[in-house]
Amino acid sequence: MRTVQGAALDGLRARVRALAARRRPEHAGRTPRGEAPRADRRPTMPGPGTETPGRRTPVKESSRYAVLAPPPTAVRGTTARAALTGVGGLLRGLARPRPGDVRTSAAALRALRARRGDAPALIRTRSGQTFLVLLDPQDLRRFYAEPVSLLAAAAPDKCRGLAPEEPADSGCSRGDLRAEQRQVGAEVLASDRPVHPSCGPFLTALADEARHLTAPAGATGARTAPASLDLARARYAVQRAARRIVLGDEAAADEELSGWLTQLRAEGRSPRGGRVRAARSVHDKARARIEEYADRATDDTLVGRAARHADPTGTFDPVGQAQHWLQALDAVPDTLLRTLLLLGAHPAEQDLAAAEAAAEAVAGADRGELPRLRACVRESLRLYPVVPDLIRVTRAETEWRGVRYPAGTSLLVPAAFHQRDPERVPAAHVFVPGRWKNPGADRDIRMAPFSHGGGRCPGDQLGLMVTAALCAEVLRGHRVASTRPVLDPVGPLPATLDPQGIRLTLTRR
Repeated sequence: MRTVQGAALDGLRARVRALAARRRPEHAGRTPRGEAPRADRRPTMPGPGTETPGRRTPVKESSRYAVLAPPPTAVRGTTARAALTGVGGLLRGLARPRPGDVRTSAAALRALRARRGDAPALIRTRSGQTFLVLLDPQDLRRFYAEPVSLLAAAAPDKCRGLAPEEPADSGCSRGDLRAEQRQVGAEVLASDRPVHPSCGPFLTALADEARHLTAPAGATGARTAPASLDLARARYAVQRAARRIVLGDEAAADEELSGWLTQLRAEGRSPRGGRVRAARSVHDKARARIEEYADRATDDTLVGRAARHADPTGTFDPVGQAQHWLQALDAVPDTLLRTLLLLGAHPAEQDLAAAEAAAEAVAGADRGELPRLRACVRESLRLYPVVPDLIRVTRAETEWRGVRYPAGTSLLVPAAFHQRDPERVPAAHVFVPGRWKNPGADRDIRMAPFSHGGGRCPGDQLGLMVTAALCAEVLRGHRVASTRPVLDPVGPLPATLDPQGIRLTLTRR
């Protein structure tokens, strides 16, 4: 049975041998007696588009990352250390990924997986952080199935999710909520229903605020003038709708509250000295404001439902949850813009979605379901997940592929990589909403827009309902006529889509 310490010692020996070989070129091809030939230790990696056998393109070595445990068996081709050259982009994906980082990381992870035979890869960052990266779907199945008593949450700073709540063991909330608290939150959010019990008031609020998305760019009376939709306008409309859904109609115009929450998110990334005290002051003001709304909230709001919900433990905090829901809904504008951009690049899909939106307007009791538009939102999240990586920490010693790892090991699932893995996902880089209509697609372990198992977000259905409803409001009376950037409807889609750079031109139908 291999151990982490033994694997690390093997790696040290290999590096010593490589250093000696570089100093004595005439012995570079020799291997120690009794050992199998080892792979070439030079940091080389196939260049983009290179198919010539044996040809190698040098890659600059990354000084930020180092291999802690080398592969147990040597495989010809790119070295494990060179394959990790692009993993920096993967880990930076916990913040806002750069366009080149994601593509480089995917290539590096594919090369690493080819060398290791799908075995987990243990990497160490320059700052000393260690991550066990899971590269095989079978390991993902175990990752999602393990209880929180074995795999605890390790939240990145201010992780954002599409849905209004990310449970503790999803990797997107602070600390570990008790099972009872998570259950109360799931009941408030109606996680077991595609349409929330308060969908009537919610859809009314969304329809009212969607008018800000489609207002003409010209004069007020020019109803035929095209509208321009960008991130600033999307955020304004979604934040107004979110405040009405969570706190009530009285909070619609309270932009000061949203400003405080935005400030808390920014301060939370690097709290230092006086900034911590300032953040506490802002937090106290935001909480006091939410408490005022909560005292007057009706049962048709999330905070009203939470305040009146039975809580056997007495530990559920409706005000704190309301603040969390408001912050989580801040990710909806990004996904809304990406979904509309993708529909603008695929006219046939846009026409089908618009037809569904028109039919839904007279559907009566069936309002809010929008299965086709929900599939479009899911596909947008598959291509461009809000949370590209999931991290958990082991609470006890665990064994992965015959290697024991001590308690406190950080496990990282590169969800963005698995969801767009061309080796295992058909049409991985193409917009295909129809894949989500297949039976069992929502349980596909490779796809994790909202995670799986006990860590699945209980607010996924509400998040889908909100985003799909906003898309429907836009498409019901308008067409996405032109977009920036311009996407290829046939070729591979870009690795990232920065919502700051998205511009949509909407014309009247």
